[in-house]
Amino acid sequence: MASEKSEAFLFSGGKTYKPFQIKINPIFVIQNHLQPNHISMNKRTLILIGFIILKFVLQYVLISPEYDLQRDEYLHLDQANHLAWGYLSVPPVTSWFSYIILLLGNSVFWVKFFPALFGVLTLLIVWKTIELLKGNLYALVLGAAGIVFSSLLRINMLYQPNSFDVLCWTAFYYILVQYIISKKTKWLYIGAVVFAFGFLNKYNILFLLIGLLPALILSKQRKILADKNVYFALFLGLILILPNLLWQYNNQFPIVHHMKELAETQLVNVNRADFLKEQFLFFIGSLFVILASFYALLFYKPFEKFKFFFASIIFTILVFLYFKAKAYYAIGLYPVYIAFGSVFLSDVLKTGWKRYLKPVFIALPLLFFVPMYYLAFPNRSPEKLVAEKLETHRWEDGKEHDLSQDFADMLGWKELARKTDSVYALFPKSENTLVLCDNYGQAGAINFYTKKGIKAVSFNADYVNWFNLNIYYKNLIRVKTFEENSTEFKETSPFFQSAFIAGEITNKYAREYKTTIFVFTNAKININKRLEQEIKEEKNYAD
Repeated sequence: MASEKSEAFLFSGGKTYKPFQIKINPIFVIQNHLQPNHISMNKRTLILIGFIILKFVLQYVLISPEYDLQRDEYLHLDQANHLAWGYLSVPPVTSWFSYIILLLGNSVFWVKFFPALFGVLTLLIVWKTIELLKGNLYALVLGAAGIVFSSLLRINMLYQPNSFDVLCWTAFYYILVQYIISKKTKWLYIGAVVFAFGFLNKYNILFLLIGLLPALILSKQRKILADKNVYFALFLGLILILPNLLWQYNNQFPIVHHMKELAETQLVNVNRADFLKEQFLFFIGSLFVILASFYALLFYKPFEKFKFFFASIIFTILVFLYFKAKAYYAIGLYPVYIAFGSVFLSDVLKTGWKRYLKPVFIALPLLFFVPMYYLAFPNRSPEKLVAEKLETHRWEDGKEHDLSQDFADMLGWKELARKTDSVYALFPKSENTLVLCDNYGQAGAINFYTKKGIKAVSFNADYVNWFNLNIYYKNLIRVKTFEENSTEFKETSPFFQSAFIAGEITNKYAREYKTTIFVFTNAKININKRLEQEIKEEKNYAD
């Protein structure tokens, strides 16, 4: 039925007027109902809440309970016990969240909650960006679906700086859009604070400025740089990050050593072609939306002020390519472009045959989530994943493996902690027993799962600064990564009265498979002096 008649009576001052007829066109009503002014806030809010709940639920159900936390997570959680303005591995913000998690009980639930929360906030900011750009309900749903069903599910699965990094990139771009529309200087200062927190979380956000600055200079928006408040905001940002810069200076800039080591051990295996290929995969369900945003930024009149965003992404990707960055470093770039593309498509698809494409664009992220579900998440046992042989995975060693490195890094840790605890309990004065590990994953996992209060250390990463040499050590539990021809027993046992092997990790799917627990008792030498010497040598090497 194309239209219907409705009668209405007007009452005024006790007088009844004649009825009048209203012709209602359903198509007109539906089209206008999708416009921002015709959408009740309650309806929008309910839809947004639905996406938020879905996001939180997915982050918890996509990880099988067979898996432990991931290697890096243990290090970040242990930083809560050693608060500082900087670390050898990361800036300090992650340790602040770790401290909150510690106060909340240090349970796995809260460890998973915070990256999920950062993902939800990223979703919320994209939603607000679409509203800011006058997007209708369709645009909001399209953008939200693109964010929820994307690689962010994988990023927000792990407690690492990456989730907050993506959030800060997205928030900074939103603030930039706010400033361009409103011209209110408060957004410059808010942007400085967001950038500072992003910097104190992960130095990766510097690439945002490196890509954005030339894009601004080459655009009409270069006038922004003439505003003195920009430089006051930059000064504010500098003040906020200054404590970390001073920490770097006082510690001989360990970030330089860290980046050099990263380049030699991991980035050397990064292939630039693979980098570009993976950019298409991160938001593959929203690929057309992102491509549409590029067109819109160049030719769509309502986005005239934001044309520099097109140049910005080009410059930023080129910088990442030049430095042979890991592909996921660039993920923070894309959410704002999903916002632009969603608004543009909602306008383009309003009339004619194109309106029938609306459900297609919303369905695409859902459809691509199906293969992603089977490939990208540890939602099945490692035995099943290996048996399925759906794909091979290139690890940081440059070799192909049957199981994802992240998944292999989530296995064997509870076993290691349990076996170390059982050995530690054999010593009557356990505080005189040092648990020394090969790497930060081993030390962090033992410290997280221990029931005996173990404070394991390592010469690796930040643990080199966390030795307690005020304790006089007599016994040594040495956790050693498996080597085919290990000389640990032969080299260390002469310095102790007795030595034996207490166990090893038996989970063959773990990256730490066959990691061995050596036990050395009643030292014949001063262990503390030996430790001081090795710590000094390790720091000198780092310098």
